[in-house]
Amino acid sequence: MRARPRPKRYLRKLAARAQQREVILDRVGPELRPHQVILRPIVTEKSTHHSTRSERVSARRHAENAKPVGSSYTFEVALHATKTQIKTAVQELFGVRVEKVCTQQHMGKQRRYRFRMGQLSHWKKAIVRLHHEDKIEFF
Repeated sequence: MRARPRPKRYLRKLAARAQQREVILDRVGPELRPHQVILRPIVTEKSTHHSTRSERVSARRHAENAKPVGSSYTFEVALHATKTQIKTAVQELFGVRVEKVCTQQHMGKQRRYRFRMGQLSHWKKAIVRLHHEDKIEFF
């Protein structure tokens, strides 16, 4: 049994929708430079622990003949930054090889200012895993 042929008007409508999707996917956010993508490093006890990971894990994995794991560094990034933009920005700014990027969206908390409730701004966090031979020195 053959399918009923589609009218030309409907085919034009489908083509217009596909073209709109391509336009929307191209412009997700503003064009950002590397120093605009990465705002600041997040230096906490947990992020410092992850940044020294390759030194601790490599000895154990070397005994198991497993692939070494690189260190992870945490950054606050622009809200509109994508994973590929974050990866290229870290590689350009610090001259390292990036293996993986994980991102998290953080909603701003409500805070009390005098007699009113205020809202802290939303922000985005990126956890960047480097190649096991590379390292970033912040201090």
